[in-house]
Amino acid sequence: MRVEKNCLGEEKKGEPKKMFLASHLTAPISSTRFCFSSSFTLTTTIFPKSPSFFSSYLRSASTSSTPSILLTNPPIFTTTTSTSTRRRTFSPRSSSTSSAAMVDAAAAASDAGMDAVQRRLMFEDECILVDENDRVVGHDTKYNYVLLRPLGSGLGHLMEKIESENLLHRAFSVFLFNSKYELLLQQRSATKVTFPLVWTNTCCSHPLYRESELIDENALGVRNAAQRKLLDELGIPAEDVPVDQFTPLGRMLYKAPSDGKWGEHELDYLLFIVRDVNVNPNPDEVADVKYVNRDELKELLRKADAGEGGLKLSPWFRLVVDNFLLKWWDNVEKGTLQEAADMKTIHKLI
Repeated sequence: MRVEKNCLGEEKKGEPKKMFLASHLTAPISSTRFCFSSSFTLTTTIFPKSPSFFSSYLRSASTSSTPSILLTNPPIFTTTTSTSTRRRTFSPRSSSTSSAAMVDAAAAASDAGMDAVQRRLMFEDECILVDENDRVVGHDTKYNYVLLRPLGSGLGHLMEKIESENLLHRAFSVFLFNSKYELLLQQRSATKVTFPLVWTNTCCSHPLYRESELIDENALGVRNAAQRKLLDELGIPAEDVPVDQFTPLGRMLYKAPSDGKWGEHELDYLLFIVRDVNVNPNPDEVADVKYVNRDELKELLRKADAGEGGLKLSPWFRLVVDNFLLKWWDNVEKGTLQEAADMKTIHKLI
Protein backbone atom coordinates (compact mmCIF):
# COMPACT_ATOMS: atom_id res chain seq x y z
CA MET A 1 0.00 0.00 0.00
CA ARG A 2 1.46 3.32 -1.03
CA VAL A 3 1.24 6.27 1.38
CA GLU A 4 1.30 9.87 0.15
CA LYS A 5 0.54 13.32 1.47
CA ASN A 6 -1.64 15.75 -0.38
CA CYS A 7 -1.07 19.50 -0.68
CA LEU A 8 -2.70 20.08 2.73
CA GLY A 9 -0.27 17.75 4.45
CA GLU A 10 -2.93 15.09 4.95
CA GLU A 11 -2.00 11.46 4.58
CA LYS A 12 -3.50 9.62 1.60
CA LYS A 13 -3.61 5.86 1.30
CA GLY A 14 -4.09 3.68 -1.73
CA GLU A 15 -2.85 3.75 -5.27
CA PRO A 16 -2.71 7.24 -6.72
CA LYS A 17 -5.48 8.08 -9.15
CA LYS A 18 -4.48 8.43 -12.76
CA MET A 19 -6.45 11.62 -13.21
CA PHE A 20 -8.06 14.04 -10.75
CA LEU A 21 -9.68 17.09 -12.21
CA ALA A 22 -12.64 19.30 -11.34
CA SER A 23 -14.92 16.30 -10.80
CA HIS A 24 -14.84 16.68 -7.02
CA LEU A 25 -14.96 20.46 -6.84
CA THR A 26 -16.95 21.46 -3.75
CA ALA A 27 -15.22 24.55 -2.32
CA PRO A 28 -15.50 27.98 -3.96
CA ILE A 29 -13.47 28.13 -7.14
CA SER A 30 -11.40 31.07 -5.94
CA SER A 31 -9.94 29.10 -3.00
CA THR A 32 -9.64 25.57 -4.39
CA ARG A 33 -6.26 24.00 -5.12
CA PHE A 34 -5.61 20.70 -6.86
CA CYS A 35 -2.46 18.73 -6.04
CA PHE A 36 -0.86 15.87 -7.93
CA SER A 37 1.96 13.57 -6.96
CA SER A 38 4.94 12.84 -9.18
CA SER A 39 3.07 9.77 -10.43
CA PHE A 40 0.30 11.87 -11.94
CA THR A 41 0.28 11.80 -15.73
CA LEU A 42 -1.71 13.92 -18.12
CA THR A 43 -1.33 13.07 -21.77
CA THR A 44 -2.03 16.59 -22.99
CA THR A 45 0.34 19.49 -22.37
CA ILE A 46 -1.32 22.07 -20.15
CA PHE A 47 -1.05 25.80 -20.70
CA PRO A 48 -3.17 28.53 -19.07
CA LYS A 49 -5.24 29.16 -22.19
CA SER A 50 -5.10 25.81 -23.93
CA PRO A 51 -8.39 24.15 -24.95
CA SER A 52 -6.45 20.86 -24.95
CA PHE A 53 -6.62 20.78 -21.15
CA PHE A 54 -10.39 20.83 -21.29
CA SER A 55 -10.41 18.31 -24.12
CA SER A 56 -8.52 15.89 -21.89
CA TYR A 57 -10.92 16.62 -19.06
CA LEU A 58 -13.95 15.99 -21.24
CA ARG A 59 -12.62 12.66 -22.43
CA SER A 60 -12.13 11.65 -18.81
CA ALA A 61 -15.48 13.01 -17.64
CA SER A 62 -17.43 11.24 -20.37
CA THR A 63 -16.48 7.85 -18.91
CA SER A 64 -17.06 8.79 -15.28
CA SER A 65 -20.26 8.45 -13.28
CA THR A 66 -19.16 11.29 -11.00
CA PRO A 67 -20.92 14.63 -11.66
CA SER A 68 -18.42 17.02 -13.19
CA ILE A 69 -18.02 20.77 -13.32
CA LEU A 70 -15.91 22.63 -15.84
CA LEU A 71 -13.74 25.46 -14.62
CA THR A 72 -14.94 28.71 -16.13
CA ASN A 73 -11.52 30.37 -15.76
CA PRO A 74 -8.30 28.83 -17.06
CA PRO A 75 -6.09 27.51 -14.24
CA ILE A 76 -2.60 28.66 -13.42
CA PHE A 77 -0.24 25.71 -13.72
CA THR A 78 2.89 25.57 -11.57
CA THR A 79 5.51 22.93 -10.86
CA THR A 80 7.83 22.76 -7.85
CA THR A 81 10.67 20.26 -7.53
CA SER A 82 12.68 19.01 -4.52
CA THR A 83 15.07 16.10 -3.96
CA SER A 84 12.33 13.99 -2.40
CA THR A 85 9.20 14.77 -4.36
CA ARG A 86 7.75 16.67 -7.25
CA ARG A 87 4.34 18.27 -6.88
CA ARG A 88 2.13 19.89 -9.48
CA THR A 89 -0.53 22.32 -8.37
CA PHE A 90 -3.51 23.82 -10.15
CA SER A 91 -4.62 27.17 -8.77
CA PRO A 92 -7.77 28.37 -10.52
CA ARG A 93 -7.62 32.07 -11.23
CA SER A 94 -9.28 34.24 -8.64
CA SER A 95 -12.55 35.57 -9.96
CA SER A 96 -15.86 36.95 -8.84
CA THR A 97 -17.65 33.84 -10.07
CA SER A 98 -21.18 34.84 -10.99
CA SER A 99 -24.25 32.68 -10.64
CA ALA A 100 -24.57 32.80 -14.42
CA ALA A 101 -21.14 31.23 -14.78
CA MET A 102 -22.05 28.44 -12.38
CA VAL A 103 -25.25 27.82 -14.33
CA ASP A 104 -23.14 27.56 -17.48
CA ALA A 105 -20.88 25.03 -15.72
CA ALA A 106 -23.86 22.99 -14.62
CA ALA A 107 -25.17 23.04 -18.18
CA ALA A 108 -21.91 21.58 -19.42
CA ALA A 109 -22.02 18.86 -16.77
CA SER A 110 -25.60 18.00 -17.66
CA ASP A 111 -24.55 17.09 -21.20
CA ALA A 112 -22.24 14.28 -20.04
CA GLY A 113 -24.51 11.77 -21.75
CA MET A 114 -23.90 13.33 -25.16
CA ASP A 115 -22.55 10.97 -27.82
CA ALA A 116 -18.75 10.90 -27.49
CA VAL A 117 -18.05 11.85 -31.11
CA GLN A 118 -20.58 14.69 -31.11
CA ARG A 119 -19.28 15.89 -27.74
CA ARG A 120 -15.75 16.06 -29.10
CA LEU A 121 -16.92 18.04 -32.12
CA MET A 122 -18.95 20.42 -29.95
CA PHE A 123 -16.09 21.16 -27.58
CA GLU A 124 -13.04 21.00 -29.86
CA ASP A 125 -14.10 22.41 -33.24
CA GLU A 126 -13.78 26.20 -33.24
CA CYS A 127 -16.30 28.03 -35.40
CA ILE A 128 -15.70 31.38 -37.06
CA LEU A 129 -17.74 34.10 -35.36
CA VAL A 130 -19.01 36.81 -37.72
CA ASP A 131 -21.27 39.83 -37.66
CA GLU A 132 -24.32 40.21 -39.89
CA ASN A 133 -22.10 41.57 -42.66
CA ASP A 134 -19.97 38.40 -42.57
CA ARG A 135 -16.97 40.16 -41.03
CA VAL A 136 -14.92 37.89 -38.78
CA VAL A 137 -15.16 39.04 -35.16
CA GLY A 138 -13.67 36.07 -33.31
CA HIS A 139 -13.73 32.33 -32.88
CA ASP A 140 -15.09 29.86 -30.39
CA THR A 141 -16.06 26.24 -29.88
CA LYS A 142 -19.46 25.02 -31.01
CA TYR A 143 -20.46 24.69 -27.38
CA ASN A 144 -18.83 28.10 -26.91
CA TYR A 145 -18.10 27.47 -23.28
CA VAL A 146 -14.77 28.40 -21.72
CA LEU A 147 -11.54 30.27 -22.39
CA LEU A 148 -12.43 32.40 -25.40
CA ARG A 149 -15.34 34.39 -24.05
CA PRO A 150 -15.87 36.41 -20.86
CA LEU A 151 -16.92 34.51 -17.76
CA GLY A 152 -20.55 33.46 -17.93
CA SER A 153 -21.01 34.06 -21.65
CA GLY A 154 -21.04 31.69 -24.57
CA LEU A 155 -22.69 28.35 -25.32
CA GLY A 156 -23.00 29.16 -29.01
CA HIS A 157 -25.47 26.45 -30.03
CA LEU A 158 -27.64 26.90 -26.92
CA MET A 159 -30.76 28.72 -28.04
CA GLU A 160 -30.94 30.84 -24.88
CA LYS A 161 -27.50 32.29 -25.60
CA ILE A 162 -28.21 32.68 -29.30
CA GLU A 163 -31.24 34.80 -28.43
CA SER A 164 -29.65 36.82 -25.62
CA GLU A 165 -26.25 37.49 -27.21
CA ASN A 166 -27.11 37.29 -30.92
CA LEU A 167 -24.25 34.84 -31.45
CA LEU A 168 -23.64 34.21 -35.15
CA HIS A 169 -21.19 31.91 -36.89
CA ARG A 170 -20.21 31.11 -40.46
CA ALA A 171 -21.55 27.91 -42.04
CA PHE A 172 -21.96 26.24 -45.42
CA SER A 173 -24.48 24.00 -47.15
CA VAL A 174 -23.39 21.78 -50.04
CA PHE A 175 -25.81 20.74 -52.80
CA LEU A 176 -24.21 17.93 -54.81
CA PHE A 177 -25.85 16.78 -58.05
CA ASN A 178 -24.89 13.76 -60.13
CA SER A 179 -24.67 13.75 -63.93
CA LYS A 180 -28.40 12.93 -64.09
CA TYR A 181 -29.02 16.19 -62.18
CA GLU A 182 -30.33 14.37 -59.11
CA LEU A 183 -29.64 15.99 -55.75
CA LEU A 184 -27.92 13.95 -53.03
CA LEU A 185 -29.69 14.23 -49.67
CA GLN A 186 -28.63 12.93 -46.27
CA GLN A 187 -30.52 12.06 -43.11
CA ARG A 188 -28.60 13.31 -40.09
CA SER A 189 -27.61 10.67 -37.55
CA ALA A 190 -29.61 10.03 -34.39
CA THR A 191 -26.66 11.21 -32.27
CA LYS A 192 -26.44 14.70 -33.77
CA VAL A 193 -26.87 17.37 -31.09
CA THR A 194 -28.94 19.62 -33.35
CA PHE A 195 -31.68 18.33 -35.65
CA PRO A 196 -31.09 14.57 -35.32
CA LEU A 197 -32.68 12.30 -37.96
CA VAL A 198 -33.90 15.16 -40.14
CA TRP A 199 -33.42 15.05 -43.91
CA THR A 200 -31.32 17.80 -45.40
CA ASN A 201 -29.07 18.73 -48.30
CA THR A 202 -25.86 16.86 -49.13
CA CYS A 203 -23.68 18.28 -46.36
CA CYS A 204 -24.09 21.07 -43.80
CA SER A 205 -21.33 22.17 -41.45
CA HIS A 206 -18.99 24.98 -40.40
CA PRO A 207 -15.63 26.20 -41.64
CA LEU A 208 -13.20 26.13 -38.73
CA TYR A 209 -10.95 28.85 -37.38
CA ARG A 210 -7.84 27.69 -39.23
CA GLU A 211 -5.78 29.35 -41.94
CA SER A 212 -7.01 27.18 -44.82
CA GLU A 213 -10.67 27.81 -43.98
CA LEU A 214 -10.43 31.55 -43.29
CA ILE A 215 -9.54 32.53 -46.87
CA ASP A 216 -12.22 34.99 -47.99
CA GLU A 217 -11.15 35.34 -51.63
CA ASN A 218 -13.68 33.53 -53.83
CA ALA A 219 -14.96 31.81 -50.67
CA LEU A 220 -11.92 29.52 -50.84
CA GLY A 221 -11.87 28.89 -47.09
CA VAL A 222 -15.48 27.73 -47.11
CA ARG A 223 -14.86 25.56 -50.18
CA ASN A 224 -11.88 23.95 -48.42
CA ALA A 225 -14.12 23.22 -45.44
CA ALA A 226 -16.78 21.71 -47.68
CA GLN A 227 -14.26 19.34 -49.22
CA ARG A 228 -13.09 18.30 -45.74
CA LYS A 229 -16.61 17.61 -44.46
CA LEU A 230 -17.72 15.67 -47.54
CA LEU A 231 -14.96 13.23 -46.66
CA ASP A 232 -15.77 13.26 -42.93
CA GLU A 233 -19.51 12.75 -43.32
CA LEU A 234 -19.97 10.91 -46.61
CA GLY A 235 -16.57 9.34 -47.29
CA ILE A 236 -16.17 11.25 -50.56
CA PRO A 237 -12.43 11.59 -51.33
CA ALA A 238 -11.05 15.09 -51.86
CA GLU A 239 -9.97 14.27 -55.41
CA ASP A 240 -13.60 13.52 -56.32
CA VAL A 241 -14.74 16.99 -55.25
CA PRO A 242 -11.99 19.47 -56.22
CA VAL A 243 -12.41 22.82 -54.51
CA ASP A 244 -12.46 24.63 -57.84
CA GLN A 245 -15.58 22.69 -58.82
CA PHE A 246 -17.71 24.20 -56.05
CA THR A 247 -19.78 27.18 -57.15
CA PRO A 248 -20.79 29.55 -54.32
CA LEU A 249 -24.22 30.82 -55.34
CA GLY A 250 -25.18 32.97 -52.37
CA ARG A 251 -25.28 33.59 -48.64
CA MET A 252 -28.21 33.55 -46.26
CA LEU A 253 -28.59 34.45 -42.61
CA TYR A 254 -31.09 32.41 -40.61
CA LYS A 255 -31.95 31.38 -37.06
CA ALA A 256 -33.62 28.11 -36.09
CA PRO A 257 -34.31 26.38 -32.75
CA SER A 258 -33.83 22.61 -32.65
CA ASP A 259 -35.34 21.09 -29.50
CA GLY A 260 -35.99 24.06 -27.24
CA LYS A 261 -32.43 23.92 -25.89
CA TRP A 262 -30.17 23.82 -28.94
CA GLY A 263 -30.38 25.76 -32.16
CA GLU A 264 -28.57 27.38 -35.05
CA HIS A 265 -27.84 30.98 -35.95
CA GLU A 266 -25.72 30.96 -39.06
CA LEU A 267 -24.48 32.95 -41.98
CA ASP A 268 -24.68 30.13 -44.48
CA TYR A 269 -22.73 29.84 -47.76
CA LEU A 270 -24.67 27.90 -50.41
CA LEU A 271 -22.29 25.77 -52.49
CA PHE A 272 -23.36 23.83 -55.60
CA ILE A 273 -21.35 21.13 -57.34
CA VAL A 274 -22.10 18.62 -60.12
CA ARG A 275 -20.03 15.43 -59.77
CA ASP A 276 -20.54 11.67 -59.90
CA VAL A 277 -19.15 10.34 -56.61
CA ASN A 278 -19.04 7.17 -54.53
CA VAL A 279 -20.64 7.64 -51.13
CA ASN A 280 -19.59 5.82 -47.95
CA PRO A 281 -21.51 7.49 -45.09
CA ASN A 282 -19.98 7.89 -41.64
CA PRO A 283 -22.61 6.47 -39.21
CA ASP A 284 -21.61 8.97 -36.53
CA GLU A 285 -22.77 11.73 -38.85
CA VAL A 286 -25.24 10.26 -41.34
CA ALA A 287 -28.13 7.80 -40.91
CA ASP A 288 -29.11 7.48 -44.58
CA VAL A 289 -28.59 8.99 -48.04
CA LYS A 290 -30.53 9.12 -51.29
CA TYR A 291 -30.64 10.93 -54.62
CA VAL A 292 -33.84 12.72 -55.63
CA ASN A 293 -35.07 14.38 -58.79
CA ARG A 294 -37.37 17.39 -58.70
CA ASP A 295 -40.58 15.38 -58.49
CA GLU A 296 -39.19 13.18 -55.71
CA LEU A 297 -38.13 16.26 -53.79
CA LYS A 298 -41.63 17.73 -54.10
CA GLU A 299 -43.08 14.47 -52.75
CA LEU A 300 -40.61 14.64 -49.85
CA LEU A 301 -41.79 18.17 -49.10
CA ARG A 302 -45.41 17.05 -49.16
CA LYS A 303 -44.74 14.22 -46.70
CA ALA A 304 -42.82 16.54 -44.38
CA ASP A 305 -45.63 19.10 -44.43
CA ALA A 306 -48.17 16.35 -43.67
CA GLY A 307 -45.99 14.79 -40.97
CA GLU A 308 -46.14 11.40 -42.68
CA GLY A 309 -43.95 8.80 -41.00
CA GLY A 310 -42.38 11.43 -38.76
CA LEU A 311 -40.40 12.75 -41.73
CA LYS A 312 -38.73 16.11 -41.04
CA LEU A 313 -36.56 18.47 -43.06
CA SER A 314 -33.88 20.75 -41.66
CA PRO A 315 -34.98 24.39 -41.44
CA TRP A 316 -32.04 25.68 -43.51
CA PHE A 317 -32.76 23.16 -46.28
CA ARG A 318 -36.41 24.18 -46.33
CA LEU A 319 -35.41 27.86 -46.59
CA VAL A 320 -33.18 27.11 -49.57
CA VAL A 321 -35.91 25.03 -51.22
CA ASP A 322 -38.54 27.72 -50.73
CA ASN A 323 -36.35 30.62 -51.84
CA PHE A 324 -33.70 29.42 -54.28
CA LEU A 325 -33.37 25.73 -55.09
CA LEU A 326 -35.86 25.12 -57.87
CA LYS A 327 -34.71 28.07 -59.99
CA TRP A 328 -31.05 27.21 -59.34
CA TRP A 329 -31.83 23.63 -60.39
CA ASP A 330 -32.53 25.07 -63.86
CA ASN A 331 -29.01 26.51 -63.86
CA VAL A 332 -27.60 23.14 -62.82
CA GLU A 333 -29.22 21.45 -65.81
CA LYS A 334 -28.20 24.22 -68.22
CA GLY A 335 -24.63 24.39 -66.93
CA THR A 336 -25.04 28.08 -66.08
CA LEU A 337 -24.45 28.12 -62.31
CA GLN A 338 -22.03 31.05 -62.53
CA GLU A 339 -24.81 33.17 -64.03
CA ALA A 340 -26.95 32.57 -60.94
CA ALA A 341 -24.22 33.45 -58.43
CA ASP A 342 -24.73 36.50 -56.19
CA MET A 343 -22.18 36.63 -53.40
CA LYS A 344 -22.65 40.34 -52.69
CA THR A 345 -26.10 39.94 -51.17
CA ILE A 346 -26.71 38.39 -47.74
CA HIS A 347 -30.30 37.16 -47.71
CA LYS A 348 -31.72 37.64 -44.21
CA LEU A 349 -34.32 34.90 -43.77
CA ILE A 350 -35.16 35.26 -40.09
